[in-house]
Amino acid sequence: MTTILRTYETSINERYIEVATKALRDGQLIVYPTDTLYAIGCDALNARAIERICRLKNINPQKVNLSIICNDISQAAEYVRIDNRAYRILKSCLPGPYTFILPAATTLPKIFKGRKVVGVRIPDNDIARCLAHALGNPLLSASALSETDVDFMHEIVNPEMIARRYESEASFIIDGGEGRTVSSTVVDLTDSSNPVIVREGAGNFEM
Repeated sequence: MTTILRTYETSINERYIEVATKALRDGQLIVYPTDTLYAIGCDALNARAIERICRLKNINPQKVNLSIICNDISQAAEYVRIDNRAYRILKSCLPGPYTFILPAATTLPKIFKGRKVVGVRIPDNDIARCLAHALGNPLLSASALSETDVDFMHEIVNPEMIARRYESEASFIIDGGEGRTVSSTVVDLTDSSNPVIVREGAGNFEM
C-alpha cells in the first residue's frame, strides 16, 4: 500500500522529506513530483532498487538511457563529465524541464556501465531537488506515467490515482499537487559543441 505524503513547494514538510529519504536509503521506491510528469525513483547508487524500476517500467538498461535527478550542477558533476561548454548550457537552462545526456562517470553503479552516457535532470521543482539534496546523491528517475497514455490523462496529473497505480511497488508518493502532462525536453550533450535535441518536450531549448 502506497502512503501519500502531501506537501507543497511553497511549504515543504521536512519530516516527509526525511521519511521519503529513509525509504530511498532502504532501497524502496517512491513517486514524487517534478516540473514535468510525476516520476518514480530510487536511490541511484542502489543497484538492486534500480533493477526493480527497470523491471517495473520494462526498461532494458543496456539499450535505454537511464536518468538521474540531481539537486544541482555540483552534485551532477560527481556522476557525469561536464566540460566547459556543457557547464555553460546547464547553467543557462537549469533548474528546468530538460534532460541532458552526458558522459557517465565511474561513480555510478555497474548497471550504468553498459551505457556510456546518462540523462541528467535538475528539475525546477523544490520537492524533487530537496530529495536529492537530503539523500546526498541523485535519484534514478523514470516517468511514473507517460504522456502517450492519452486514455489515462486524468491519471497522469492526479497523485492519488498514480498512488493506486503503484500501490504494490512504491512505498510512498509525495503529493505536490496536480502534475503536468508533458515530459522533459531531451538534449544530447555528449558533444557539447554540437547539442542535439533528441525529444522536444516542455523545455524550449535554443542552440
